[in-house]
Amino acid sequence: MNTTDIFNDLSEHVSLRIHSCQCSEHDRLWVENKTHHDYDLWFVTAGRVHIDAAQQSSTAAAGDVILFYPNEPYMARTGEEGCRFVYVHFDFAIGEQFRILDDFELSGIVPGAQVHAESLQFLNAFTPYQSNESISSLQLKGTLYVFIAKLLALYAAGLYTGSFRSRPSTNDHIRNMALLQPVLRFIQSQLHKPISVRELASLAGMSDKYFITYFKKTVGLTPGQYIYQLKMNKARDYLYQKTHAVKDIAHLLGYPDPYTFSKAFKKYYHVPPSRFVR
Repeated sequence: MNTTDIFNDLSEHVSLRIHSCQCSEHDRLWVENKTHHDYDLWFVTAGRVHIDAAQQSSTAAAGDVILFYPNEPYMARTGEEGCRFVYVHFDFAIGEQFRILDDFELSGIVPGAQVHAESLQFLNAFTPYQSNESISSLQLKGTLYVFIAKLLALYAAGLYTGSFRSRPSTNDHIRNMALLQPVLRFIQSQLHKPISVRELASLAGMSDKYFITYFKKTVGLTPGQYIYQLKMNKARDYLYQKTHAVKDIAHLLGYPDPYTFSKAFKKYYHVPPSRFVR
């Protein structure tokens, strides 16, 4: 299982909250030393920005995008030409894990050529947002979703890796997804059976209680919620294919009988599986 697959599997639980979005323009020899409590994304529209982070220096030109992680210090400066950029502060979460992006090496300077279309969409949405036009906040949020999705796709394909992180985060609230990869792969392969927390905890080398806590802090959902979501995703796909009866889907997803499956399905989709696809 690719680590970024979690965004597909749990797309219904992904949330994005924009805290602020503004245009910032700076004259020659501007310098800023900061850390932020949330994610900070800069769309450079003019000039150059020199960034010192993780004990190295790099430069972003017009068209490039800069992503800073929360609580990671940087120094930004300009040369003689100054710079202009649109910045957006935001949270990006799965369930209750508001720092889910921290488990991926994304913070750094994203070359403009790799995200040109997505950056342009965002900047085009920024203009009506700045004027407070009708539904402009929703449009801006949508384009930010698209940008982050593209960045994750580039990362998953090995086409982009950020350079601002010198070492893994030591924040106690941020868990490394790598340790859970065997667990996530096991769940994917065993959806046709009942899966207990005990066997998952054993696979991770943890006690049952600690595993539940660790899983929720890492993924944003409990193991039970995660398994339920995957089963509902599969059930939806089976029903759209129209190749399986409800009783067969119940069996394929490890439910003891069609009634138990139908009850779980209706709880999630608010309609019984027999009426889901017409």
